[in-house]
Amino acid sequence: MPRAKRGFKARRRRNRVLKAASGFRGKRNSCHAVANEAVQHAWMHMYRSRKVRKRDFRSLWIMRINAASRALGQSYSKFIGKMNNANIQINRKMLAEIAISDPVAFKAIAAG
Repeated sequence: MPRAKRGFKARRRRNRVLKAASGFRGKRNSCHAVANEAVQHAWMHMYRSRKVRKRDFRSLWIMRINAASRALGQSYSKFIGKMNNANIQINRKMLAEIAISDPVAFKAIAAG
């Protein structure tokens, strides 16, 4: 009697893992048992990195705004405080973009 090989569904699951592991080096892209562990780790890092990317970009925008506001003679915190007091509601992403692309407009915002 031939052995049971689990059939179509198991093969489809294994192939899905191996497809996700394509591009990995060594046995990690061809051997299901090793590839499965590598893919699980990769997905864990991908999930975490989606959260970290948001933090990284926000800190980048803050650094850019800080550099532009210091060029005008004030710190980032003072600049943001004045923005809040003046009720100017521009998010940090747009402020950083304005600071890079249009320094004259940034200076006008900082003055107002």
